[in-house]
Amino acid sequence: MAKTIIMEHPLIRHKIGRIRRKETGTKDFRETISEIAMLMTYEATRNLKLTDVEIETPICRAVVKEMKGKKMAIVPILRAGLGMVDGVLAMIPVAKVGHIGLYRDPETHEPVEYYCKLPADCGEREVFVVDPMLATGGSATAAIRMLKDKGCKKIHFMCIIAAPEGVKRMQDEHPDVDLYIGALDEKLDEHAYIVPGLGDAGDRIFGTK
Repeated sequence: MAKTIIMEHPLIRHKIGRIRRKETGTKDFRETISEIAMLMTYEATRNLKLTDVEIETPICRAVVKEMKGKKMAIVPILRAGLGMVDGVLAMIPVAKVGHIGLYRDPETHEPVEYYCKLPADCGEREVFVVDPMLATGGSATAAIRMLKDKGCKKIHFMCIIAAPEGVKRMQDEHPDVDLYIGALDEKLDEHAYIVPGLGDAGDRIFGTK
């Protein structure tokens, strides 16, 4: 069974409080989303493997630690997931970036793929799927299913705010995927919005509403 980690770091909790405020404008919202993603990456990469490397310091030769393999990929779920990419890249600049686009079928309410572009060697990489919100879990579970179908084996999911319903669906459908959650909220309302949540993350990141 994979891990489900709810972030307790004071800086993360403080910044999530800022983006919840309805008066927070697009610029501040976008920048804070990126900052939260950067801080969450620090926590989410805590267990990455290290290897010994011999180097030359200005004083002498020494053995230091470096990340083993350095093969990582960030895969945002379009479009809101794009808001987290720069923050993750600030911590892991060598990572490749893929993209998954999904929309909800108006009749079945199930996610439908409209775009998928991944690094050619994504199956060999440690993959971090990012999306600010985990509500029903429909898009997240579908995206991870797509990645598994394309050969990805080491998958982690990062979101800033989650509803219990989405967390349970992820755990049920993908029990092998680690979940890193900034804040676990109360529930979903009748429109599948997270309560108390922060509204539509994509609209607030891109200023489209």
